[in-house]
Amino acid sequence: MSSVPVVVVGGLHAEVRGEAVRRLLAGTPHSVAVHHDLRGIDHGRVERVVLDAWGVRERAEVRLAHGCVSCTVREDVLPTAEHLAEDARLVVVETWGSVEPRAVAERLSVLAGTHLAGVLVAVDPDGLRDDLSSGDRLSDRALTAAASDERYVAEVLARQIEYASGLVLGPEGDTRLAGTVLAHLGAGTPVTPVGDLLCPSGALSADDLAARVDPASVMLPCDRSSEGVTTVVWRRVRPLHPERLHDTMDDLSACAVRSRGRLWMASRPDAMFSWDCVAGLLAIEDRGPWLAACPEAAWSQATPARRAAAALDWRPALGDRSQVIAFTGPDLDRAALFDRLDGCLLDDEEMLAGSTTWETYADPFAGLV
Repeated sequence: MSSVPVVVVGGLHAEVRGEAVRRLLAGTPHSVAVHHDLRGIDHGRVERVVLDAWGVRERAEVRLAHGCVSCTVREDVLPTAEHLAEDARLVVVETWGSVEPRAVAERLSVLAGTHLAGVLVAVDPDGLRDDLSSGDRLSDRALTAAASDERYVAEVLARQIEYASGLVLGPEGDTRLAGTVLAHLGAGTPVTPVGDLLCPSGALSADDLAARVDPASVMLPCDRSSEGVTTVVWRRVRPLHPERLHDTMDDLSACAVRSRGRLWMASRPDAMFSWDCVAGLLAIEDRGPWLAACPEAAWSQATPARRAAAALDWRPALGDRSQVIAFTGPDLDRAALFDRLDGCLLDDEEMLAGSTTWETYADPFAGLV
């Protein structure tokens, strides 16, 4: 007996997300969808809704011992999806708006008798434009999945888009501009109008999806300019001076709607740092050692995507240490941006001093672990 495809449908924009679910149900006989409404999760209550092509099949309140998204997935989404798969040809799991689909997809990918066929993120064209530049927190929009959730709307939307295996575009608003923005941010992810949506075919690897967004192997967009939207990718092989980078962070974080990548800091030459910025909200984190700084055995233990990324960046003496950040925004000034970034790199004299000297530099990022 063949396994049953499972498709995750997520995204902040509920109307388009719901329409995507309805299209999938209408297009596949004997299909069923499950959605969990998390508005009462702080009180340990979640509403489970099961639908098919004719409408709501079941509506029930689920009580959880610990009110959290992980508990919901573990205690109810997984067993419900597994039960529904027993007599369905397609199971659709619609996530709550602010839930980033990675954790759900990774858990669903190991369900017996099923396979992960797609992770779709539904996007409203006008909502995309407004939300990517918004300074609102999820709590400002009543979109939180827990009282302690302090994430921003823009960061959640960007990460949903970048993780997805497919993007679904709503019919209302400036669909042309929205499609262009998604083409830049999605780094090659297919964009489908919701009216043309069909069930994805084939099977997905959760490991491959994770590799698309993990800093060590991230799939970044290419240099391009279209419809007033520009993406530029900065690549360099010299390390960054920590103080000079810190001094220009405010300017760099404000110059693009979205930027992400990995960094090599002179003060900690063995550590790979991630750069993650959306709507001016910048996070720089220590993501562990470069492969070049690890014992030789680490190479065989790394994921295939990590090894491939390291091999592409590999240079004698440096290994995989390098700078790569992709910036996306309206009509970016490539020359001015690169001049600012290049000014943060070590100069010739500093390079000759070597890593022993670099590690003595004052480091505003020293608290990052």
